[in-house]
Amino acid sequence: MPELRRDPVLGRWVIIATERGKRPSDFNQEAEGDKGTPSNCPFCTGNEEMTPPEVAAVRPPGSQPDSPGWKLRVMPNKFPALKIEGQLGRKGVGIYDKMNGVGAHEVVVESPDHFKDLDQRDIEENLLIYKAYRDRIIDLSRDERFEYILVFRNYGSRAGASLSHPHSQIIATPIIPKRVTEELTGTQQHYRLKKRCLFCDIIDQEQMLEERVVLVSNHFIVISPFASGQPFGLWILPTRHQADYTQSSDDELRDLAGVMGRLVAKYKKTLGDVHYNYLIHTTPSEGALEENFPYGHAHYHWHIEMFPRLTKTAGFEWGTGFFINPTPPEEAARYLREVV
Repeated sequence: MPELRRDPVLGRWVIIATERGKRPSDFNQEAEGDKGTPSNCPFCTGNEEMTPPEVAAVRPPGSQPDSPGWKLRVMPNKFPALKIEGQLGRKGVGIYDKMNGVGAHEVVVESPDHFKDLDQRDIEENLLIYKAYRDRIIDLSRDERFEYILVFRNYGSRAGASLSHPHSQIIATPIIPKRVTEELTGTQQHYRLKKRCLFCDIIDQEQMLEERVVLVSNHFIVISPFASGQPFGLWILPTRHQADYTQSSDDELRDLAGVMGRLVAKYKKTLGDVHYNYLIHTTPSEGALEENFPYGHAHYHWHIEMFPRLTKTAGFEWGTGFFINPTPPEEAARYLREVV
């Protein structure tokens, strides 16, 4: 059983994935090579028996689960960071706190196509992905053990993807991650002072200045954030105030599907066949929000953070928490804005 352990100095929780235990030799770095073909890829059509049973899918009416013919599949991760069975079992060990590694870890296989990224599919294909995120967050939120649900996408081995077939992941955790807590705390302080959402204020200012705006769609704005820690890092924000991703309508998610495909195309035209990550930061569960941030729906604003893997985190960054970004956000925005 995995464990969650709390760092008493930083106040962050760490997952000790005991069942993924690695020896020193397992971390040897090898040159990047072929990551599989449709014949041996567990995410490709015809290989459904290679994955755990699906928990959700988009497939023709009457077709059998875990059979070919699907457009999108969601299944538990075969090697989960957290396990859904069991109780939290919170306990103290001297000054340390820990609990069982209870949670959920799912994989969203976005398409039967082994090779197509977001920029190579049409909007309706990509829409299925963003609707699946919404549906799975709603479903997992019904489990009272879970306080936070994170959606993230790793594209390419340098971004952490172990399989090249495009996919996303969803992890539900029994605590609010420290990074999300920091965002909620910062936006709460702004709200107490000004009675406004900080992200909404950022959107207004960036629209006025325009220098860090990459694109604006019907429902979203994309900016290169003022203090971006990564070169060409982006924030994708809904232009109307929304604290919770699940509040998004189908029309808004269709717009988002088009925006994300355009951004991937801009990355590739600007930076080459780049590896990248994105993640969705939304509100915690209603119970956790009410207990810790009772005005969270007023001061928080869900968003996507997206960044290419162009630099490595080294000693200075680890030792100080400062990130060194060699590309000013204003220049990054200009490069990406000019790509048609």
